[in-house]
Amino acid sequence: MSVDSRFAYPTAFDAIDHIYEKQQSRRALIATTTARERIAKLRRLHDALLARRDEIRQALWADYQKPAAEVDLSEILPVVGEARHAIRHLRSWMEPQQVETPLILLGSTSRIVYQPKGVVLIISPWNFPINLTLGPLVSAIAAGNCAILKPSEMTPHASALMQRMLRDLFDEDEVAVIEGDAKVAEALLEKKFDHIFFTGSPAVGKIVMRAAAEHLTSVTLELGGKSPAIVDRTANLDEAAKKIAWGKSMNSGQVCIAPDYVLVDESVHSAFMEKLRATEMGESALLVNDRHAARIRRLGADVEGRQAPLKIVENLPSDAPAMQEEIFGPLLPVISYRDIREALRIINEKEKPLVLYLFSRRRDVIDRVLRETRAGGSVINDTLIHFYQLNLPFGGVGQSGIGKAHGRFGFEAFSNARGVLEQPTRFSGIQFLYPPYTAFKRKLIDFVLRYL
Repeated sequence: MSVDSRFAYPTAFDAIDHIYEKQQSRRALIATTTARERIAKLRRLHDALLARRDEIRQALWADYQKPAAEVDLSEILPVVGEARHAIRHLRSWMEPQQVETPLILLGSTSRIVYQPKGVVLIISPWNFPINLTLGPLVSAIAAGNCAILKPSEMTPHASALMQRMLRDLFDEDEVAVIEGDAKVAEALLEKKFDHIFFTGSPAVGKIVMRAAAEHLTSVTLELGGKSPAIVDRTANLDEAAKKIAWGKSMNSGQVCIAPDYVLVDESVHSAFMEKLRATEMGESALLVNDRHAARIRRLGADVEGRQAPLKIVENLPSDAPAMQEEIFGPLLPVISYRDIREALRIINEKEKPLVLYLFSRRRDVIDRVLRETRAGGSVINDTLIHFYQLNLPFGGVGQSGIGKAHGRFGFEAFSNARGVLEQPTRFSGIQFLYPPYTAFKRKLIDFVLRYL
């Protein structure tokens, strides 16, 4: 795929040093911005996304022919929704939170103050380049940080668009996009950032975490994994088939929260498969590049060039490559199980997934699956839609991620929760326990240990 030369930035390495130093010098001032000032920035970003809707669609079509409707639903809507949510709630998020005082600290008051971390780095992937770059940016701005964004080089038109747009909205000493390949990302990771927000594969997530460890930098890692979908015998099969097919077909399956494989109760397996195969999939994006297409072909999908319709395969062996690694494409293994214990065993033998989907009408089954499995998140009787619920934390656990995002959880990820305790100047309950440790004070200490 040829890329217009105006999208190339050969001086990216020089830009890293220049922008990083400018943001370091600006961080203290940005940290003192008020809720009103931050809300104004979020509104500018929100309005720019809507104003450039056609431009965003064109960029994503140029990168890998993502349909306009998918761009609207999966790229623009999540970010404008995130911005609106932050605009509505930012003042309350920034308010100090008063906490209770234990009796031993009688007379003192305590509160939690959320302060910006400073200069943050956001490294985003190619599968949803607008969404997964600018969504975290909303949280970073809401928390009062400066931010450097490194989008994926695999979607160069979207990356170039974000650079132009953000250059119009912000000075580079506050928000800047640096384009480039993996070597540019490595150069950025050599810098001491105050937080790194990375979305991508577990393999690259480990590289990011190792680099962050050199500076004791905190991280949010949004990774992936093999997210299962369970269809039990009580499920509404029409709805389950439609929603699983939609969840797997969106963006040609190149979605970290897509159902990776389906476990179906054997009593409804045939009926479910009939409905699943009959589901209209609609148009979707191309696979992002030839290398990714070759990988999906190796896993068993029917790929011609970079086009691949959804392929459904039944009862693959557990050691098949498509049952061992995250598929991240339009291939859907369906496995039948005898009882829910077998389904849970299959899930629990793998790493903890980013999300677990369950289709069931039985409360005891729902409760049991939630109780006996571990996942970053869960959705009952649907797929994907939890990404739009900004009052829930979004993120993985273990191999599927570290930390949470969205709404207040994203604001907190980019903030330091500073505990503040104020003690009156003339009286402190704990002073009764200061030395010398007389017999009376030892009795007080004994009382505290037993009852306070």
